[in-house]
Amino acid sequence: MTGVALVTGAGSGIGAAVARRLESDGWTVAGIDRRPGGDRCFVADVADAEAVTAAVARVERTVGPVDALVTAAGHYAITPLTEITAADWHAMLRVHLGGLANAARAVLPGMVERRRGRVIAVASELGLAGGDQEAHYAAAKGAIVGLVRSLAVEAAPYGVGVNAVAPGPTDTPLLPADSPWRDPAYLATLPARRLATPEEVARCVTFLAGEADFCTGEVISPNSGAVI
Repeated sequence: MTGVALVTGAGSGIGAAVARRLESDGWTVAGIDRRPGGDRCFVADVADAEAVTAAVARVERTVGPVDALVTAAGHYAITPLTEITAADWHAMLRVHLGGLANAARAVLPGMVERRRGRVIAVASELGLAGGDQEAHYAAAKGAIVGLVRSLAVEAAPYGVGVNAVAPGPTDTPLLPADSPWRDPAYLATLPARRLATPEEVARCVTFLAGEADFCTGEVISPNSGAVI
């Protein structure tokens, strides 16, 4: 399957790697990001439902109906639970869970009508296993998995697959040089002894977008063996 793919968070990290990989596989790729990008990258905050709806409408007017949605926009923070403010909680949920919900609401009606489509959400291994001082991030990513599985049930009768990719620590700018996930002592605990790369995560996404028409409600977790 190929067609028009829309990637949120396409400007950097995993989102950028996904956009490149989809394009190399023959997809026509459009992006949504908070920062201006190329000709087919539309500026919007994924936490703003109206802005996302407007951006998707522009994509479908100028590029074509969206056949695959990949939600990769997000941010990350290490904060002890007692220091997470209400604003921190709400921002994490609005961007991650809200970003998926807003984009899915905008594209699913068209996919259902055409009986064709894929939705792939970028979750996190932390949403499956939790993490030290990462409660709000892990909670938001875990909520994505619940939403994916619910949407999968809702959309399956119409030929639309909904899945998630839940990477472990990945070598992107989200992880600063002093991140504990880059500590050699931590990397030594991983069976693969290294971080995943954005390109490896992108291959999982493009598999779900292109070949895995038999998959829905699934979570693929490329995490270097951190969770087995």
